Amino acid sequence: MVISGGTDGMGRATALARRERGDAVVVIGSNAEKGRALGPGITFVQADLSSTAEVARVVATLRERLESVDALVLCANRQSPRRRETPEGLEYTFALYFLSRHLLAEGLRPLLEAAPAPVVVNVAGVGMTKGAIAWDDLQLRRGYGMVRAQLQAGRLNDLLGAGYRGKARYVLYHPGFTRSGDLSPLPAPLRLTLRLLARVAARPVAASAAPIVELVDHPPAARLTAVDRGKVLDPSLPTLDPAAAERLREVIERAGWR
Repeated sequence: MVISGGTDGMGRATALARRERGDAVVVIGSNAEKGRALGPGITFVQADLSSTAEVARVVATLRERLESVDALVLCANRQSPRRRETPEGLEYTFALYFLSRHLLAEGLRPLLEAAPAPVVVNVAGVGMTKGAIAWDDLQLRRGYGMVRAQLQAGRLNDLLGAGYRGKARYVLYHPGFTRSGDLSPLPAPLRLTLRLLARVAARPVAASAAPIVELVDHPPAARLTAVDRGKVLDPSLPTLDPAAAERLREVIERAGWR
């Protein structure tokens, strides 16, 4: 299995749990020290997934080394209080939280389709209806805000699941508030607030990761499954609109993000 954003939080918990079950696990992350700390039995690939060139390099490397992928788990995300751009001129949250996930799923599709029962798990915010997609300003050059960027990327990930055309079963998974993730990019007061809230309201990482661990062995029968904090959602949810998914596909194709 391949896990993006697997050096922290739920990605790390999933990697360790699947290793214990005997899986060959590949973790993609930007922090080499955290990658080494995963220990033996996990292959670490260092990459900055906010860069489309880096994603392409990772895809090429994995397609050269692997014959198949049974599960692709997409966790990579990091909040950015201020708007910043990647070397390719893309807004950082858009590039990391959304585009890297699309490019990995599409780039690794031949390996997924070589597996008998492949599954893609996209860990985002399905079930939430807040936020909107700025179709005329996807890079949020006007009115950027950290929360706005995160919500937009979450809605775009919903549409990735709704529009996925590969053989793999696609699962959109919202774990809810979890003691997970790297808070270091956030201002100190916000970090403190989140840590205090997490002590009383957040789920343990292992509990939030447990359904992902099981999905690898038991992929759902449906082409698309959306799970919000343990509840399987109706696929007619407005944020899973097939017409909007097709619109996103057209945007991706025009931009050449393949």
